[in-house]
Amino acid sequence: MAAHTFHRARERQARHAPPARPESYVPHAAYGCTEPHEHYAPYVPHEPYGPPPERQGPRLVERVLHPVNARLDEHLPTDHKLSQVYRVGAGLTGLLLIVFGVLGLVHRIGFFDTGGDTVLALNTNGALSVLSICIGLLLVAGMVVGGTFASTLNIVLGLLFIASGFVNLALLDTGLNFLAFRIQNVLFSFVVGVMLMWFGMYGRVGSALPHDNPYWRARHPDQAAREERARGRAAAR
Repeated sequence: MAAHTFHRARERQARHAPPARPESYVPHAAYGCTEPHEHYAPYVPHEPYGPPPERQGPRLVERVLHPVNARLDEHLPTDHKLSQVYRVGAGLTGLLLIVFGVLGLVHRIGFFDTGGDTVLALNTNGALSVLSICIGLLLVAGMVVGGTFASTLNIVLGLLFIASGFVNLALLDTGLNFLAFRIQNVLFSFVVGVMLMWFGMYGRVGSALPHDNPYWRARHPDQAAREERARGRAAAR
């Protein structure tokens, strides 16, 4: 009975005892401590990480607009190896469209004729031929400029080609089919659009770009600077 009363008194004393004070700071080996010890530094409250609440709204909007950090306003040197990819994509596609448009004009097809004249297995008329030449010349200009301009141009025109495929697919059997599209034209528009987007996004869009990529470095300047300093220290040893 006495032992039971003693244990109950100990429990009451433990419940009403003041909380233990945190131990004094003891540096850990990772911070330069060389003395053996058994305890780490106590937890120290700090401000929450991330932007303050009043700035979380704009940051959320930015993440929605750029889900993979794919900004389209960054500079890329025109002599960079990625620029050559953008040039090739724009140049080849532009040349193909120019040839298609010129052959359509040579055949002297009516401007809005929807009869069924074909060039390179694609239905065409004068309006589609002129439009193809204009877009082809624009892509050739992108090839000449290179750099981020060529990449952005490929992406934008690729999206427009895909959108054109869907729109003209809906207009195939209507009186609004002024460009004389047929199903083969729709498929060609989809293929060209995907190809242009691939060339434009290559090495630019993605969440796993290498750290020596110029677009990754432009989006993460602080980390890129730290890695550059680390490489400099490693090379100096």
